[in-house]
Amino acid sequence: MSLTDDTSGDGGNRWYDLFSRGTRDWLRHNEKVREAVRENLPDLVAGSDVLSRPGDRTVQVPVKFMEHARFKLRDSDEQTGAGQGNAKPGDVLRESQQRRGGAGKEGGGEGEGSITFVLEFQIDDILDWLWEELELPHLQPKQGNSIEADEYVREGWDKRGARSRLDRRRTMKESIKRRGAHPESNVPISNEDLRFRQLARRSRPSTNAVVFLLLDVSSSMDEHCRKLAKTFFFWALQGIRRQFSQIEMVFVAHTVEAWEFQEEEFFQVHGQGGTKSSAGLAKVQEVLDQRYDPGQYNCYLFYATDGHNFSEDREAAMAALEKLAPAMNFMGYAEVAHHSHRRLETEVAAIYDRLAAEGLPTGSYSMVEESDIWPAIKAFFSDQAADADAV
Repeated sequence: MSLTDDTSGDGGNRWYDLFSRGTRDWLRHNEKVREAVRENLPDLVAGSDVLSRPGDRTVQVPVKFMEHARFKLRDSDEQTGAGQGNAKPGDVLRESQQRRGGAGKEGGGEGEGSITFVLEFQIDDILDWLWEELELPHLQPKQGNSIEADEYVREGWDKRGARSRLDRRRTMKESIKRRGAHPESNVPISNEDLRFRQLARRSRPSTNAVVFLLLDVSSSMDEHCRKLAKTFFFWALQGIRRQFSQIEMVFVAHTVEAWEFQEEEFFQVHGQGGTKSSAGLAKVQEVLDQRYDPGQYNCYLFYATDGHNFSEDREAAMAALEKLAPAMNFMGYAEVAHHSHRRLETEVAAIYDRLAAEGLPTGSYSMVEESDIWPAIKAFFSDQAADADAV
């Protein structure tokens, strides 16, 4: 049977057999790694090691060892058979006795078992795989002509220009053409041969973004809630970073007061005391007014809290969010709830519900367990894209 025979019954896989054995092994290994990433997606997202190594963020992915096909003697307890069917390469038709039981339930066994490698990847290396798996839409820049930036692009050539923009290759082509047309010329390069790249100024939509991360660090936010919030922040940031060329981040934590932190400090901060959402939102507004022009930045706000807030602070928090809304592309609320039966039924959730009813660009997501983090991230990107399309 030739390599191009389709033994799987799927004609679409014939391209696979066009490659050499080494290339086929490489392609299959990559596909196995991608499958391992997909299978371990919740663990990759919620793993504590992702947050604990800010300078060298990596994730570990277990991948089963794949052995080259080879002939070997049949084991005494294995059976053989022949037939036809729709099996595909890699399908497990039946587990061997050794893998099922070995030499005993309590003993080590004599079977070959399986080998699993733990591969370590930089987050940037697998981020494209994660986004492909989720089929997430791209974040949309703010609509309108208010956010534009000028850039210089190459546009044509001229016989005069700055020496730093001399196009040597085109200059040599012009010299060759001239000497071909006039063989008697003995001048290698004349001024008429010189070609300089010309730059033109063009306006383009700005891809600058600023992301405000607001975290409730009051005493009601236990370690589990903080971990959920920080992991959500981390992965949301990875998605925003890959879709904007220039991004700045502002990290704000609050109890009844609010403070701005650096990224490394922010993911380690702990606080005590009550909760006053308006204090954190006012700090975000202060930083926005002092450092960022909404006409030049795509602005995003993520607020993570358990939802508890002083009832007397509701109107102040509502007013603070309404004041921020015109400058924001999107305002996301991530509620780290203690109980699944009270999802999005808190004081802060009620504020965001009122804002959503007014048509403001908001979205609310509830997280109780680590498995809720990735659906929340997917919901954010989908909601933001839907809001951008509606504008």
